Amino acid sequence: MTAYDFDAITADAARQRPGAKWSKVGPNGLAAWVADMDFAVAPPITAALRDLLDVGDVGYPAWAVGGRSPMIDVFVERMATRYGWTPPPDEVIELSEVVQGIQLALHLATKPGDGIVMLTPIYPPFLHCGGYGGRRVVEVAARPDARGWGWDHDEIAATIAREQVKVLLLCHPHNPTGRVYRRDELESFAAIAEAHDLLIISDEIHADLVYAPEVHIPIASLSPTTAARTVTINSASKAFNLAGLRWGVAHIGSAALRTAIAELPNHLLGVPNLAGVAASHAAWTQGDEWLAAAVDHLDGQRHRLADRLAMAMPGVHYSVPEATYLAWLDCSPLGFDEEPYDVFARAGVELNRGANFGDTGRSFVRINLATSGSILDEVVDRMASCVS
Repeated sequence: MTAYDFDAITADAARQRPGAKWSKVGPNGLAAWVADMDFAVAPPITAALRDLLDVGDVGYPAWAVGGRSPMIDVFVERMATRYGWTPPPDEVIELSEVVQGIQLALHLATKPGDGIVMLTPIYPPFLHCGGYGGRRVVEVAARPDARGWGWDHDEIAATIAREQVKVLLLCHPHNPTGRVYRRDELESFAAIAEAHDLLIISDEIHADLVYAPEVHIPIASLSPTTAARTVTINSASKAFNLAGLRWGVAHIGSAALRTAIAELPNHLLGVPNLAGVAASHAAWTQGDEWLAAAVDHLDGQRHRLADRLAMAMPGVHYSVPEATYLAWLDCSPLGFDEEPYDVFARAGVELNRGANFGDTGRSFVRINLATSGSILDEVVDRMASCVS
């Protein structure tokens, strides 16, 4: 047990939660699907939200007049301190969430018929964004490699040349495989984008959830040339479990895209949520002790899953993720006649359906590790009961 009691949560207690994750399961079900943690919020965040209500002023904040909260400066400082990258503050905008930023960039920088390359499997809402308004999702599928799951960069380049692609969309670190792109991989992506004049959209929301010895490198930090064609999107929401508070941030490296955004009608994108700003500010300025403890617990969980699967379901192919608290399980060796999601759901385990992550995901499920060890063990035990 850690000082923050990450292992204290029980399934009975979790089922009392009203959020999307646990409300989907029945009275005896287990939730290991949507990317919410089961952990209590970091104490500095709780204190910040309580202070906000104690003051009693939840009207228009003073910074709303200019439309920029203090979080832009906090984002820039955090990127500089943790990742050695200092995005210019006047190139940064605030969002309600990552998906809004992707939709915004695609709406303004592409037109119907344009191809959007996605390295699948990938977070399902990205696939929906890519198919918006006649745009085309162009999938390049992962292949097993020495580090788990990777992509053939020659195949990516050839696909881009063939498919009239305008955008390379990266999930970095990658959801659901947990891949951390190393510098040579990022430099290859940047070279491909340069050669084909692509906009890069890089979702870096899992940056704070990388396990040693891997490190997160913002792709925009590679060079000014790469930064000038990159939209980098981030948020405190994934690492600190704040998705419902709706705050995100984007560095818009492209001058043309910044101009197009500035010309949008006032308030079209909304303004930062007061509670989301307060919580995110506390997370990124006071929450790193909690974060380090959470990552340490999750590090144990990713290896705990490997050990449990080796004992109870040795047929399942699982590569220990390098980042995130999500695991991508290949269940094809189990020989099910239907998608594994449906089999496990009948045993009372709610996972993510692999087919939702792209065409090659039908024999897979995604499992959420951000829970207690006892809940993870019970999830695996129920899954194992489905294997004859």
